[in-house]
Amino acid sequence: MDSSTWIGITSIAASAVCMGIGAVGPALGEARALGQALSSIAQQPDEAGAISRTLFIGLAMIESIAIYCFVISIILIFANPFWNHTIATVVVGKAPGI
Repeated sequence: MDSSTWIGITSIAASAVCMGIGAVGPALGEARALGQALSSIAQQPDEAGAISRTLFIGLAMIESIAIYCFVISIILIFANPFWNHTIATVVVGKAPGI
């Protein structure tokens, strides 16, 4: 296998790991936050509005982590800077500086 194949395999594997961790981590965090919020609302029903508002802000911040991981995965697959280096190497026939 040549270097472009290895770069492709590595990019896809790295984006898969990034999305795997980026999906599981926020999902666990959101589940824990929701559980704690429901427990707090059950103990103090009068504060349900304040707890819900704080919960939604927290969930948005937790979800942004998953979105960042998605963006990183898309960059690794479609805008990988190593692809340009590999294409230039193939066109020229050798790596720069060799």
